[in-house]
Amino acid sequence: MSSGGAIIENAKKLNVPYLQVPGGMAPRVALPYMFLPLLFCMEKLGLVSGVDAEVKEAIVVLGKAAEDYLPTKPSKENLAKTFAMNLEGMVPVIYGFGFYRAVAQRFKQQFNENCKIAAKWETFPELDHNEVVGWQKSESVAENFAVIFIRDKDEPVEINSRIEITKKLIEPIGVDLYEVYSQGKGTLAKMVSTICLGDFISVYLAIYRKIDPTPVPTINTLKSELQKNGFREDIIRKLGKIKA
Repeated sequence: MSSGGAIIENAKKLNVPYLQVPGGMAPRVALPYMFLPLLFCMEKLGLVSGVDAEVKEAIVVLGKAAEDYLPTKPSKENLAKTFAMNLEGMVPVIYGFGFYRAVAQRFKQQFNENCKIAAKWETFPELDHNEVVGWQKSESVAENFAVIFIRDKDEPVEINSRIEITKKLIEPIGVDLYEVYSQGKGTLAKMVSTICLGDFISVYLAIYRKIDPTPVPTINTLKSELQKNGFREDIIRKLGKIKA
């Protein structure tokens, strides 16, 4: 899957199946175009099932969530705006579990790219083996951090216990604690509903910080510097030597 360029050119040359998605957008915006085809490909390979039903529910849940976070919704009725105002000047720390591991990482990445702020993410139960100790003597910097727990009304009892105990352990040091609950019944709906909220929060926070969320000059500079090493050109050159 690609929007074009060397990947599509070589796929055609090598007679490799490919899917060309719309181009001209930031990779983080292209999530639906890149993610959904993977699900259907996995289903055709027999690795997953019930994708069509999951996608249909996810579309409904996502549409409702997007309406709830629209710019026309005032802050007192808009969870995304409220979150953004509370996170101003903070370093977000996102905790997920299970399939919310990827959602927590997405939250972190959106804060990085849209808001241009530092952020981090961890996942249960692993964070209870190390991360939780890191808060033990962090009172001097705790006021700079906001921990966001991604929750699920159907979360396993063991995970529920870990989250509640972890909250009790780190709350006394003065770090701000927040919770985000997913919507829907299916895995996909739960994932996209929380991703949607995280995306809106990051964009509103960027606006509050008077920052354009779209450009990522640091990444562009990094890519420009890496191009000087010639790695990309070397890969394309090697692909050109492969015969179909």
